[in-house]
Order: sequence, then structure tokens, then C-alpha cells
Amino acid sequence: MAKLLTEMAADIAAAQASHATMSGDEIGEFLRKTFKTLRDLKEVEDTGAQIEQPDDEGVESPLQLDPRRSIRRNKVICLVCGKEFKQLTSRHLKDHGLTLKEYRRKYGFSARESLAAKTLTNKRKKKAKETGLGEKLKSARRARAKKQASS
Repeated sequence: MAKLLTEMAADIAAAQASHATMSGDEIGEFLRKTFKTLRDLKEVEDTGAQIEQPDDEGVESPLQLDPRRSIRRNKVICLVCGKEFKQLTSRHLKDHGLTLKEYRRKYGFSARESLAAKTLTNKRKKKAKETGLGEKLKSARRARAKKQASS
């Protein structure tokens, strides 16, 4: 006996959830989309109609996006899920079972490269220069080295 569409959708969602960390909301959304797709496929199968292809030419999926292009002027795109942020945080990456170090290694970012939008990085850089953060750091390091040398 053939499986019901809901059973098939549940099996597909369970298989996907076993391979990727998904929240309850993400599983629910995935289940709805999968069921709708299966229902559409069944309708096409029954009627013999053609499947309509969605127009995705202008949209890059997160998996097809070049890692260097994921860091943009006003946003950073997570290469795992495709969500947009001003800064990619370890808290978000934890949902994918990754650390910042693992994410950088997986997608070829250097350890020193910022995972923040360029405007945010430039804003922080400007603020650091205005407050003399670099000079303060140099003098603090000199003082620490001097203190350790005299001890």
C-alpha cells in the first residue's frame, strides 16, 4: 500500500532533521513546504500537467554563494542557512553545530577576517581611531612588558 503524503513528508523531514540542526519552527516550515511540494507533484502525476519552474535566476542559494561574496556592505549571509545578519555570531553558528573557527575553516576565511558587515567593521575601525585605542594598547603592552622585566 502506498504511503500517504503526510507520512512521506514526515519521513523526509525526519531524515533532514537527523542530518542538520533544525529548530522546531524550521522543522514545521520544512514539513509544510515538503507536503506542499509532494501534493503538487501528485497533482501533476495525476493530471499529466507540466511542473512550473520557479524563477530563481536572480536569487543565489546559500550553498551556491561564493564565501567572499557573503560578506557585503550592510549584511553578512550565513553560508549554512542563508539568513542575513549584521554580524555572524557564535550563538547563531551553534544552531548549526559549528564554532566560528570551524565556520572559517569550512568556508576558507582567515582567522583574522571579520564576519561582520563592512559598514559595521568600518564604523568600529573609525571609533577605535577616534578614541586612540591603538595607542592605548601599545602603551599598555609596553607597561606590562616593563613590569614583567622588572619582576
